Formats: sequence, C-alpha cells, structure tokens
Amino acid sequence: MKNQLIRILLLLLLVLSSVFSQAQNARLLQSGPMVGYADMQEVLLWAQTTEPAEVQFTYHELNQANPVFLTEKYVTTKAEAYTAKLIADQVAPGKTYVYKLFINGEAIERPYPQQFKTQEIWKWRGDAPNFSFLTGSCAYINQEEHDRPGNPYGGDYQIFENMASHTTDFMLWLGDNVYLREPDWNTKTGVMRRYTHTRSTPEMQALIASRSNYAIWDDHDYGPNDADKGFFNKHLTLNAFDYFWGNPTVGINTIEGAITSFQWADLDFFLLDNRWYKDANRIHKEDKTILGEKQLEWLFNNLVSSDASFKIVAMGGQFLSDVARYETYSANGFNPEREKIIAFIQEHQIKNVIFLTGDVHFSEISKLETSGGPTIWDLTFSTLSAGPNKRGHEWKNSYRVPGKVFTDRNFGLIKVTGPLQNRKLEVFCYDKNNQLQYELTIPKE
Repeated sequence: MKNQLIRILLLLLLVLSSVFSQAQNARLLQSGPMVGYADMQEVLLWAQTTEPAEVQFTYHELNQANPVFLTEKYVTTKAEAYTAKLIADQVAPGKTYVYKLFINGEAIERPYPQQFKTQEIWKWRGDAPNFSFLTGSCAYINQEEHDRPGNPYGGDYQIFENMASHTTDFMLWLGDNVYLREPDWNTKTGVMRRYTHTRSTPEMQALIASRSNYAIWDDHDYGPNDADKGFFNKHLTLNAFDYFWGNPTVGINTIEGAITSFQWADLDFFLLDNRWYKDANRIHKEDKTILGEKQLEWLFNNLVSSDASFKIVAMGGQFLSDVARYETYSANGFNPEREKIIAFIQEHQIKNVIFLTGDVHFSEISKLETSGGPTIWDLTFSTLSAGPNKRGHEWKNSYRVPGKVFTDRNFGLIKVTGPLQNRKLEVFCYDKNNQLQYELTIPKE
C-alpha cells in the first residue's frame, strides 16, 4: 500500500512538473507564430519570445501525421527583438501543412489553426490554380500612455478575427502596419517595443498563424508622419521591418529599402518602398521622386518583361487619385513622376496593371481608361483599425468607380479565378464586422 502511494505521488509530481514546464515555456511566447513567404520548396516560419529561448518548428502534411519534419533550431536574442525566422525546406509543391512551435523543446499549443500552403507547379501542366488573398492597411493599436489625449485613435480589433475567418492563401499588409509614436522612432528600444506591442495584439494572432504574410511599409512603420528619405533612423526601422516580417527579401540587389517581389500562380507582385528614396514634401526642386531612380527603373523593367495575368503593384499611398491631398501621388509636386509611370504603361501597352494601395483611411476603387491603351486600376483598402476618414466619399477623385467607396474600417478580399486566358479578379470590400460593402470584377484584358 505504501509503495503504491509513493508511485502515485511520483506520477503526480511528474505530471505537475510537466504542466509547470509547459506553462513556463508558453509564457516565453511573446507573439506569433506567423507564416512568412511561401514558395514551392520552402516556407518561412516566424515567432517572437519574451527572452532568449530556443525556437524550432515541426510540420507535417495535412491529414497525414507522418512523416514529421523539423526546422533547424534558433536561439533568440535581444539584439533582434527576440524574433526567430526558420525555414521549412522539406515541403512539396501544392500541399497544405500543419505546423507546431516549440520553445526550449516544449510544444506551444495555440487555440487556432497553424498551417501553411506551398505554391503549386502548374505551368505546362494545365490552367493556373485559383487562389485568394486578404489585404488592408493602417493597423493602429492603442497604448494609452503613448497615445494622443482624447478618444482612442485605434479600435475595432475584431476586424483581424473577422479577416481570419476567411480561408485565403495569404495576407498582403499595405503599410502603416505599425504606428511609431513620439517615444519610439528615435531609439532602438522604442522602435522594437512598438513593433512588439502591435504584433502581440491577441486578435491578430489567428490571422498571421494561418496563412502566409507579405508586407510593405508606409510612413508610420518607417518613421514620423510623412517621413521621407531624410529620416535619420531609417536603417534602424528597416532592421525592425526585417525582424518582424517574412518577405522573400528586404531590398533587391543594390536597391536598399523595404522592396521585394514575389509570384503567386500566374500573378506577379511588386512590393514598393515609397519612403526610402522619397523627396521631402515641402522641398522645391525639379524631378521630385517618391520611388527613386533605381527603384523606378527596376519596376519599369519588370513590368515590361512580366507575362503575368495581372501585375500587382503594392505601395503605401494612392497612385491614380487626382485628389492632391495628404500624400496621394498627385500631391506635393510628385505628379510628374506619377504621369511618367502612367505614360510608360500606356506607351508599352502593359495590360492588367493593378495598383494596390492604402494610407487614406477609406476604401475606394479607381480606374483610368484611355482610347486604345490599357486600363490601369488602383484598389485602395484603408483603414484596418486606425481612425477612419468619414469624409473620404467627398473627395473629388475623377477616377473613382461610381459606388465603390467605403469610409469606415475595412479590409479587402481578392479572388483570382477562371482559366488562364480568361482570368479575373473578384474584389470584395468588407467592413470591421465582416459585412460586404461593395464588390467588383476585373477581367483580364
């Protein structure tokens, strides 16, 4: 009887020890996990811990418990805001995988799906696969001691949970994904704490864990409001952007900044940096630029050579709108560069160019049609959780598609469907409560 009691007590101690250990390691998770870019043979996985810790992921194909694959291990450091990026490189194209995060050797359970999808091999084999993605900009998360006095600027965080309820292949964040405040942008401590504070938003976790995430930035995750190439701390904020996002690259060849590109099925995505090379709004000079010579040349070369069904150009500020307010491309002396881009697309007859933009805190669709030339579109989705621009519908944008405007918190859902020769984009705008506000279909030219 005594021996049996001892065995029971030892077993209980083992169970309690295991539970305590799991709880301790669960507290080491600050934010995430998150899925970064996904290609045919590798996928990036990300997590952030609260202190130095060993991070690793396991993954296996959906509905097949074996074999289980492991990433390498990585020990997080304060210098990198305790973030970890690891590569799942034992994947096959066109498969869905379930993954699990381990911290210090203990599995971290989360109450939502953790999965990713690799891209399919489809060329020479049939039609391009249908796919879909979410998009949106301006994610302000309140922190009372650092915010402006008065009513909170951020709110309706349930929008992130509503976004997660849609089954899509990835999410494309359109800038102002983080709002650096006055206590933040001058120091590494401030920048990393702001990124950490935003990424730790509970309502955001299921969204970033259940599909790939790509991102551009705009002024608020780059630096102060309307910040330009003169911002002294831009290398620091670029490092933070790199630590907290999982883009394929940060910069391309010799072009610095938060610029990259990727393909998904038959679409090309060009993710631009509208801050690193941008001239100051108030400076008077000829040939004012937002993108800079090298980035603009890179964009032109890629648009000309692309055979994609649609060419998606993502950038922070609105491109087509001729309302010269705030930081639309037509404002502050940058319209000549805007006209140069439009002329290039028209001269080279580059069809199916879609600009994907944010910044203005309301959503609208703009369309530029010319006789005998290609149609250019600008799909604006803003704001996610920052304060909405309730008067956006009053802006006199000559290119606005009638009825395609919404002036409260919102996000976009874009479906790419149809056979290769007749591809189309189905565009949906949802509000913060997951209610459809408008929709539009854009056929391939």
